[in-house]
Amino acid sequence: QVQLVESGGGLVQPGGSLRLSCATSGFTFRQYPMMWFRQAPAKGRELVAFIGIRDSGTYYGDFVKGRFVASRDNDKNTAYLQMNSLRPNDTAVYYCKVPISGYDYWGQGTQVTVSS
Repeated sequence: QVQLVESGGGLVQPGGSLRLSCATSGFTFRQYPMMWFRQAPAKGRELVAFIGIRDSGTYYGDFVKGRFVASRDNDKNTAYLQMNSLRPNDTAVYYCKVPISGYDYWGQGTQVTVSS
């Protein structure tokens, strides 16, 4: 079955960096776009990044402002989100998602906390 497992979250100081990973299985990874979302406490889930099939089409939420880079390794069936210049309001649970045949598959999420 389709599985997505995020990792790489943690506690980081403002201005710091983290690299999130989304390891996948159960589907042909290279044939599907991948997305990163986040959800802060008491807020809705928002799109962080979209990465196309061939790593050539990436789109970001307006709040990213050049700080994050989404990528994928089709040989490892893994998507990544490199986050730099982190701010306290980046604190959230970060999820990866893949849409397959009209259904959205989500990972369990990884907590990112930006605090001094």
